[in-house]
Amino acid sequence: MKRILFIGLCLSTILACKQQNTTPNIEPTATELSVAEKIANAHGFEHWNKVTHMEFRFGGSPENPESGRFWTWNPKTNDITLKRDTISFQYNRHQMDSLAIQSDKAFINDKFWALIPFQLIWDEGLSFSKVEKVRSPIKEEMLNKLTITYANEGGYTPGDAYDLFFDDDYMIREWNFRKANAPEPSLSNTFETYSDYAGIKIARDHKKGDGTWNLLLRDITIKLED
Repeated sequence: MKRILFIGLCLSTILACKQQNTTPNIEPTATELSVAEKIANAHGFEHWNKVTHMEFRFGGSPENPESGRFWTWNPKTNDITLKRDTISFQYNRHQMDSLAIQSDKAFINDKFWALIPFQLIWDEGLSFSKVEKVRSPIKEEMLNKLTITYANEGGYTPGDAYDLFFDDDYMIREWNFRKANAPEPSLSNTFETYSDYAGIKIARDHKKGDGTWNLLLRDITIKLED
Protein backbone atom coordinates (compact mmCIF):
# COMPACT_ATOMS: atom_id res chain seq x y z
CA MET A 1 0.00 0.00 0.00
CA LYS A 2 2.83 2.37 0.88
CA ARG A 3 4.49 1.50 -2.43
CA ILE A 4 1.32 2.36 -4.34
CA LEU A 5 1.03 5.68 -2.52
CA PHE A 6 4.69 6.44 -3.22
CA ILE A 7 4.29 5.71 -6.95
CA GLY A 8 1.15 7.82 -7.04
CA LEU A 9 2.93 10.75 -5.44
CA CYS A 10 5.82 10.44 -7.88
CA LEU A 11 3.45 10.41 -10.85
CA SER A 12 1.64 13.46 -9.49
CA THR A 13 4.94 15.28 -9.04
CA ILE A 14 6.08 14.38 -12.57
CA LEU A 15 2.77 15.51 -14.08
CA ALA A 16 2.86 18.76 -12.11
CA CYS A 17 6.43 19.44 -13.21
CA LYS A 18 5.55 18.64 -16.80
CA GLN A 19 2.53 20.88 -16.68
CA GLN A 20 4.60 23.66 -15.12
CA ASN A 21 7.38 23.32 -17.66
CA THR A 22 5.03 23.35 -20.63
CA THR A 23 3.14 26.48 -19.52
CA PRO A 24 4.27 29.29 -21.85
CA ASN A 25 5.68 32.50 -20.42
CA ILE A 26 3.31 35.16 -21.70
CA GLU A 27 4.92 38.57 -21.93
CA PRO A 28 2.61 41.58 -21.53
CA THR A 29 1.85 43.09 -24.92
CA ALA A 30 2.72 46.78 -25.24
CA THR A 31 -0.22 48.82 -26.44
CA GLU A 32 0.48 50.45 -29.78
CA LEU A 33 0.20 54.23 -29.55
CA SER A 34 -2.26 55.95 -31.83
CA VAL A 35 -1.02 58.51 -34.36
CA ALA A 36 -2.58 61.27 -32.24
CA GLU A 37 -0.65 60.06 -29.18
CA LYS A 38 2.60 59.91 -31.16
CA ILE A 39 2.09 63.49 -32.37
CA ALA A 40 1.35 64.68 -28.83
CA ASN A 41 4.39 62.87 -27.41
CA ALA A 42 6.67 64.27 -30.10
CA HIS A 43 5.72 67.76 -28.90
CA GLY A 44 6.41 66.95 -25.23
CA PHE A 45 3.05 65.83 -23.88
CA GLU A 46 4.77 63.75 -21.19
CA HIS A 47 5.76 66.98 -19.42
CA TRP A 48 2.34 68.59 -19.40
CA ASN A 49 1.08 67.04 -16.16
CA LYS A 50 3.80 68.99 -14.33
CA VAL A 51 2.92 72.39 -15.81
CA THR A 52 1.72 74.89 -13.21
CA HIS A 53 2.07 78.12 -15.20
CA MET A 54 1.95 79.14 -18.84
CA GLU A 55 2.17 82.55 -20.47
CA PHE A 56 1.98 83.39 -24.15
CA ARG A 57 1.11 86.26 -26.46
CA PHE A 58 -1.13 85.48 -29.40
CA GLY A 59 -0.87 87.55 -32.57
CA GLY A 60 0.19 91.15 -32.77
CA SER A 61 3.33 92.54 -34.35
CA PRO A 62 6.99 92.52 -33.27
CA GLU A 63 7.05 96.26 -34.00
CA ASN A 64 4.52 96.65 -31.18
CA PRO A 65 5.70 94.32 -28.40
CA GLU A 66 2.54 94.84 -26.33
CA SER A 67 0.16 94.04 -29.17
CA GLY A 68 -1.92 90.88 -29.37
CA ARG A 69 -3.61 88.95 -26.56
CA PHE A 70 -1.41 88.06 -23.60
CA TRP A 71 -2.55 85.06 -21.57
CA THR A 72 -1.53 83.81 -18.14
CA TRP A 73 -2.87 80.34 -17.32
CA ASN A 74 -2.58 77.96 -14.40
CA PRO A 75 -3.70 74.58 -15.81
CA LYS A 76 -3.96 73.05 -12.32
CA THR A 77 -6.57 75.56 -11.13
CA ASN A 78 -7.82 76.88 -14.52
CA ASP A 79 -7.25 80.47 -13.39
CA ILE A 80 -6.78 82.63 -16.48
CA THR A 81 -5.81 86.27 -16.99
CA LEU A 82 -6.17 88.12 -20.29
CA LYS A 83 -4.27 91.34 -20.92
CA ARG A 84 -4.83 93.36 -24.06
CA ASP A 85 -3.82 96.99 -24.43
CA THR A 86 -4.77 98.57 -21.10
CA ILE A 87 -7.46 96.00 -20.28
CA SER A 88 -6.96 93.10 -17.85
CA PHE A 89 -9.58 90.46 -17.14
CA GLN A 90 -9.39 87.48 -14.80
CA TYR A 91 -11.66 84.46 -14.62
CA ASN A 92 -11.76 80.79 -13.69
CA ARG A 93 -13.03 78.20 -16.15
CA HIS A 94 -14.93 76.48 -13.32
CA GLN A 95 -16.96 79.64 -12.65
CA MET A 96 -18.14 81.10 -15.94
CA ASP A 97 -20.48 84.02 -16.61
CA SER A 98 -21.30 85.85 -19.84
CA LEU A 99 -18.20 88.04 -19.63
CA ALA A 100 -15.96 85.07 -18.93
CA ILE A 101 -17.43 83.16 -21.87
CA GLN A 102 -16.47 85.93 -24.29
CA SER A 103 -12.87 85.87 -23.07
CA ASP A 104 -12.84 82.09 -22.93
CA LYS A 105 -13.76 81.80 -26.60
CA ALA A 106 -10.61 83.77 -27.41
CA PHE A 107 -8.55 81.70 -24.96
CA ILE A 108 -9.70 78.39 -26.43
CA ASN A 109 -8.84 79.62 -29.93
CA ASP A 110 -5.40 80.91 -28.95
CA LYS A 111 -4.55 77.88 -26.85
CA PHE A 112 -5.54 75.66 -29.75
CA TRP A 113 -2.91 77.31 -31.96
CA ALA A 114 -0.25 76.93 -29.28
CA LEU A 115 -1.08 73.39 -28.14
CA ILE A 116 -2.85 71.69 -31.05
CA PRO A 117 -0.77 68.48 -30.58
CA PHE A 118 -2.13 68.13 -27.04
CA GLN A 119 -5.70 68.99 -28.07
CA LEU A 120 -5.67 65.72 -30.02
CA ILE A 121 -5.61 63.98 -26.62
CA TRP A 122 -7.65 66.44 -24.57
CA ASP A 123 -10.61 67.10 -26.85
CA GLU A 124 -13.68 64.90 -26.96
CA GLY A 125 -15.86 64.15 -29.97
CA LEU A 126 -12.96 63.92 -32.43
CA SER A 127 -12.82 61.58 -35.40
CA PHE A 128 -9.53 60.76 -37.11
CA SER A 129 -8.84 59.79 -40.71
CA LYS A 130 -6.30 57.24 -41.83
CA VAL A 131 -2.84 58.67 -42.38
CA GLU A 132 -1.75 59.16 -45.96
CA LYS A 133 1.37 60.55 -47.61
CA VAL A 134 0.60 63.72 -49.56
CA ARG A 135 2.18 66.91 -50.80
CA SER A 136 1.71 69.72 -48.27
CA PRO A 137 -0.28 72.81 -49.30
CA ILE A 138 2.33 75.50 -48.49
CA LYS A 139 5.84 74.17 -49.06
CA GLU A 140 4.73 71.24 -51.23
CA GLU A 141 6.76 68.75 -49.21
CA MET A 142 5.83 65.08 -48.97
CA LEU A 143 4.36 64.81 -45.48
CA ASN A 144 1.97 62.61 -43.56
CA LYS A 145 -1.61 63.86 -43.43
CA LEU A 146 -4.09 63.25 -40.59
CA THR A 147 -7.55 64.84 -40.71
CA ILE A 148 -9.37 65.53 -37.47
CA THR A 149 -13.07 66.40 -37.46
CA TYR A 150 -15.04 67.75 -34.51
CA ALA A 151 -18.53 66.55 -33.71
CA ASN A 152 -21.43 68.74 -34.78
CA GLU A 153 -22.39 69.41 -31.17
CA GLY A 154 -20.44 70.78 -28.23
CA GLY A 155 -17.65 73.33 -27.94
CA TYR A 156 -17.56 76.85 -29.32
CA THR A 157 -17.03 75.88 -32.98
CA PRO A 158 -18.58 72.44 -33.59
CA GLY A 159 -18.12 70.62 -36.87
CA ASP A 160 -14.77 72.15 -37.86
CA ALA A 161 -12.05 70.05 -39.49
CA TYR A 162 -8.26 70.29 -39.63
CA ASP A 163 -5.80 68.59 -41.95
CA LEU A 164 -2.54 68.15 -40.06
CA PHE A 165 0.62 67.66 -42.10
CA PHE A 166 3.44 66.14 -40.05
CA ASP A 167 6.88 64.73 -40.75
CA ASP A 168 8.19 61.27 -39.95
CA ASP A 169 9.18 62.47 -36.47
CA TYR A 170 5.49 63.34 -35.86
CA MET A 171 6.16 67.09 -35.75
CA ILE A 172 3.40 69.22 -37.26
CA ARG A 173 4.70 71.32 -40.16
CA GLU A 174 1.51 72.70 -41.75
CA TRP A 175 -2.25 72.56 -41.44
CA ASN A 176 -5.48 73.32 -43.23
CA PHE A 177 -8.37 74.73 -41.25
CA ARG A 178 -11.73 73.87 -42.84
CA LYS A 179 -14.61 75.67 -41.18
CA ALA A 180 -17.67 73.45 -40.71
CA ASN A 181 -15.77 70.67 -42.54
CA ALA A 182 -15.96 72.53 -45.87
CA PRO A 183 -14.21 70.80 -48.78
CA GLU A 184 -11.79 73.70 -49.35
CA PRO A 185 -9.53 75.17 -46.66
CA SER A 186 -10.57 78.36 -44.94
CA LEU A 187 -6.92 78.85 -43.99
CA SER A 188 -3.62 77.09 -44.69
CA ASN A 189 -0.40 77.97 -42.90
CA THR A 190 2.90 76.59 -41.66
CA PHE A 191 4.08 75.56 -38.21
CA GLU A 192 7.71 76.58 -37.92
CA THR A 193 10.39 78.09 -35.68
CA TYR A 194 9.83 75.52 -32.96
CA SER A 195 11.23 76.32 -29.52
CA ASP A 196 11.49 74.10 -26.46
CA TYR A 197 9.87 75.32 -23.24
CA ALA A 198 10.52 72.98 -20.32
CA GLY A 199 10.37 70.05 -22.73
CA ILE A 200 7.25 71.27 -24.55
CA LYS A 201 7.77 72.22 -28.20
CA ILE A 202 5.74 75.10 -29.61
CA ALA A 203 5.84 76.58 -33.13
CA ARG A 204 6.18 80.35 -32.92
CA ASP A 205 5.61 81.19 -36.61
CA HIS A 206 2.55 80.34 -38.74
CA LYS A 207 2.90 81.67 -42.27
CA LYS A 208 0.66 81.71 -45.30
CA GLY A 209 2.10 80.56 -48.60
CA ASP A 210 2.17 84.03 -50.17
CA GLY A 211 4.34 85.42 -47.37
CA THR A 212 1.94 88.25 -46.56
CA TRP A 213 0.78 86.89 -43.20
CA ASN A 214 2.41 85.36 -40.16
CA LEU A 215 0.54 84.62 -36.95
CA LEU A 216 3.01 84.85 -34.10
CA LEU A 217 3.15 83.19 -30.70
CA ARG A 218 5.46 85.27 -28.51
CA ASP A 219 6.56 85.82 -24.92
CA ILE A 220 6.08 82.14 -24.09
CA THR A 221 6.89 80.95 -20.58
CA ILE A 222 6.16 77.51 -19.14
CA LYS A 223 6.91 76.53 -15.54
CA LEU A 224 6.87 73.04 -14.07
CA GLU A 225 6.21 72.01 -10.50
CA ASP A 226 9.27 71.19 -8.39
